[in-house]
Amino acid sequence: MPHDSHDDDEEHLTEHTTHWEENTKMDDIDTMFSHLLEEIDGLSQSLAQSVVTDPELSTGRSDLNESLNSLDGNVGDVFAADPSTQPEERVHTESHTAPLGPPAAPPLPPSTSDHVTQTLDPEEENVPPAPKLTMLQTVNHEQPHNMIVKVLMADGSSKTLMVEGTQTVRDVLDKLFEKTYCDCGTDWSLCETNPELSIERILEDHEYMGESVSAWTNSTENKIYFLQRPRKHVMFIQPQFFYMWKKSCLKVVTEQDKQLLLKENFEGLSVVVPDLEGWLYLKDDGRKVWKPRYFVLRASGLYYVPKGKTRSSSDLACFIRFEQVNVYWTDSYRLKYRAPTDHCFVLKHPCLQKESHYVKFLCCEDGDSVLLWVNSIRIAKYGTTLYENYKSAVKRALNPPDLSSSGASTPSSANVHAPNQDQCTEAQEDEGPPDFIPPPPPGYMAII
Repeated sequence: MPHDSHDDDEEHLTEHTTHWEENTKMDDIDTMFSHLLEEIDGLSQSLAQSVVTDPELSTGRSDLNESLNSLDGNVGDVFAADPSTQPEERVHTESHTAPLGPPAAPPLPPSTSDHVTQTLDPEEENVPPAPKLTMLQTVNHEQPHNMIVKVLMADGSSKTLMVEGTQTVRDVLDKLFEKTYCDCGTDWSLCETNPELSIERILEDHEYMGESVSAWTNSTENKIYFLQRPRKHVMFIQPQFFYMWKKSCLKVVTEQDKQLLLKENFEGLSVVVPDLEGWLYLKDDGRKVWKPRYFVLRASGLYYVPKGKTRSSSDLACFIRFEQVNVYWTDSYRLKYRAPTDHCFVLKHPCLQKESHYVKFLCCEDGDSVLLWVNSIRIAKYGTTLYENYKSAVKRALNPPDLSSSGASTPSSANVHAPNQDQCTEAQEDEGPPDFIPPPPPGYMAII
């Protein structure tokens, strides 16, 4: 029993010593934390005084806090939005929330997306959107560069012109009228030829000349010709051919009927696209095989009827849209690509200069059909702008330039209203136009 009592005393003493040591350690820790908090408090007060004494730092701090609060709110909106947010938008937004260290300046607001809403001032909401820039315009509003363009004539001669970046095809035509003996008839055109694909396109009068030439690649052999093309304005001279082609009374249309058709289809709020549909041959990509398909023309593009479907609007499939493509005439495609006929046309982007699966080859049954399809596509693509070009050309033909001041003279047989010249001969300083006009050079595409 005494022995047990002694053991109990030692055990109590050990426990008492352990409790005393733990209490001592806790007191030391409390004291250390108290000193640390006092130091932090003093440091915070000193920093606050230095920030208050500098008004710029104070303003920057408040702006930073406001920007961070705004950013936190926007990020919350992103993560609370629909989970179907596109990966590009989500990655772009998360990049603003990544911990990249203390920012030196207020962060930029996150990019606007379908799931991120930003509050705009009333003045900012009324600001119109920035206009779309063409190839001739730059972000810095720099003036487009001038370029030297070589224009070929049908007789083999050429004219080298300095073309300003803002000059249209109409401006270049007027310049050529002043430098040549040809009249100012409405049929004169600038034509772009591509020997690689054996195609030709009539440049529209409203197009920028520099923009059209700038689309060519360095290795291309494209050329610009100054030629007469009666088909350029055929839709305004013979509108019944495009808007009454389904009827059998085309030969009894009076001039009054033609003017009525022009007024109904081109002088309204929007142009009326010819109701055109029919069978065309489509060339397979990379092969000289042509397959028939039923195509339908709409204002938005060219559509076709898939196999096994009807010709109803709900079954039509889009073949190509006209915003980024041009339509081209062709030459000798029966020999070049084994086409069913030589009456073909091509739809392609202006930058494509060689054959590819993005270049679409189509073939018609006869010459009237290809004339109808190509010009109807031009109407669908350019709308009322084509009619404005035609009226400007007629006005120019009725008021030809006075060539007496430049030392040139117009042939007496030239008819402004109905030009009969087949070629245009370059004006000479002391000589009149030659009596004999040589034929076109060999291999030239004589497309009427």
